[in-house]
Amino acid sequence: MRSLSKPKLLANENIPKTVILELRKAGYDVTSIWELKPGISDEEVIRIAIEKSEIIVTFDKDFGRLALLNPNIPGVILLRIPPLNPTYIAEKKFRH
Repeated sequence: MRSLSKPKLLANENIPKTVILELRKAGYDVTSIWELKPGISDEEVIRIAIEKSEIIVTFDKDFGRLALLNPNIPGVILLRIPPLNPTYIAEKKFRH
């Protein structure tokens, strides 16, 4: 049986650094906007996600609308949970 690989993720700037580190520790390939290009526009985040074939992870509800307008986006994970702590977020939303 073939094992499923974990998706490549693009963490928007509003994702805490500690969450990104927890996801990496769990084996996810995560690119972060705060490391790559802090302060860029949502449109630039989308361009990077498309170029790198990465799913955007964000707390920003605008990305839901932007994803509907741009079918080339590999995906958006819109977190609607309180960011209690990084381990909680990683375990609740990225359970494998």
